[in-house]
Amino acid sequence: MRIAVTYEDGQIFQHFGHTEQFKFYDVENGQITEEQIADTNGQGHGALAGFLVNANVEVLICGGIGGGAQAALSEAGIRLFGGVSGSADDAVKAYLAGELAYDPDVHCNHHEHHDGHGQCGEDKHGCAGSGGHCH
Repeated sequence: MRIAVTYEDGQIFQHFGHTEQFKFYDVENGQITEEQIADTNGQGHGALAGFLVNANVEVLICGGIGGGAQAALSEAGIRLFGGVSGSADDAVKAYLAGELAYDPDVHCNHHEHHDGHGQCGEDKHGCAGSGGHCH
């Protein structure tokens, strides 16, 4: 099984559509056998689902994610665990232990995330003109 995590400086990056890196974890028999950091090469939003499919990802752990990206991942058969923050490595370990805290109703809405810590509510992401939603 391959798990992907939106990744920035060891932490879970909080906006799927703008992630510049994923960390991949290859897992066999419940143990991490290999880790790899991959650049997205500037691909964003919907293209990232294809990027993950091409990388044979089965599970995605991320922070905020819009409805369009969720739909693309669902269509691709990738299981989504969103609304997660903190250490990428710790999140994968928690997932493997069946203890990952995530939000099954996660969505990226600019009107709800304004804490200034890289959340999708920051205008620098350029999604503000999309009706307040990232997809």
